[in-house]
Amino acid sequence: MAKSILNKKSLKFLENYLNNAAPTGYEWDGQKMWMDYLKPYVDEFITDTYGTAVAVINPESEYKVVIEGHADEISWYVNYISENGLLYVIRNGGSDHQIAPSKVVNIHTKKGIVKGVFGWPAIHTRSRAKEEPPKPDNIFIDIGAKDKKEVEKMGVHIGCVITYPDEFHILNKDKFVCRALDNRMGGFMIAEVARLLKENKKELPFGLYITNSVQEEIGLRGAQMIAERIQPNVAIVTDVTHDTTTPMIDKKKQGYAKIGAGPVIAYAPAVQQRLRDRITDTAEDKKIPFQRSALSRATGTDTDAFAYSGSGVASALISLPLRYMHTTVEMVHREDVENVIKLIYETLLNIEKGETFSYFEN
Repeated sequence: MAKSILNKKSLKFLENYLNNAAPTGYEWDGQKMWMDYLKPYVDEFITDTYGTAVAVINPESEYKVVIEGHADEISWYVNYISENGLLYVIRNGGSDHQIAPSKVVNIHTKKGIVKGVFGWPAIHTRSRAKEEPPKPDNIFIDIGAKDKKEVEKMGVHIGCVITYPDEFHILNKDKFVCRALDNRMGGFMIAEVARLLKENKKELPFGLYITNSVQEEIGLRGAQMIAERIQPNVAIVTDVTHDTTTPMIDKKKQGYAKIGAGPVIAYAPAVQQRLRDRITDTAEDKKIPFQRSALSRATGTDTDAFAYSGSGVASALISLPLRYMHTTVEMVHREDVENVIKLIYETLLNIEKGETFSYFEN
């Protein structure tokens, strides 16, 4: 087996980074952790008003390459407080209402974290003939308050953000499990690329912008803003994609991808063909296993924001296969994580300064 590229320090950072809450719109604590980790490996940082963080190598170069992930995780907002002290919620991103009942939650207030639980009627009290499923308008949180006044006294109000506290662990030695692997893993993997470049003393002939964008989960907003600021020549985005080998997923609709089988390289209108071919050629040359996926119209990732920014940016998407997306038990394979890192790293070493990846050049 090849030597692991992840060391104790990087795995400890990953654990701390995942365990920290970073809901959409509230990513700054996680971004500070990410920047602190990257500090020894880069030349400078850029941040913006909404919290996107960019670590830069060779900032003086006019030719700019972005490698990107997004920092935010799905969450809930307090939307209504009943007179008997129960909280009703709305989504902040694509939170799955069906997993909510019986989950413990953290409610973020100015007074600190208030614990609560998504309650649900006991099985004995539900109608077997007409059992009502969890829906966004019937799930609720109980924080142990006797009434609305006590809720407010605890510091909970309309607009408080709610996250799950589920923390990082490893199953069977090589499966990473946690909430928010989508897409905190992206931020981790691009940080590891920067570490390897520094430790291996690799000099790039261009400026590298290691970008951890905010607000992807509600419409690629952070990537839209930072793409306009950086104005890169090339963007390689990493996100997660579905492992489709688990039950109840139709492969004819969703395609085929499997954890442990390598990074997934996307085919889509926003993916620039020659840049994508450079990535697949690199994978084949370096014997990095990979899979392919076809995406109709949009990728649904920050790739779309970079590709269509300005006058157009040569962009590509390398995805990490993941099981149980938007749950608290998201799962990825350690080997896939390492191979995404290797693929981005080796592709960067295979890009020349000034390349346009144009179809109209020999």
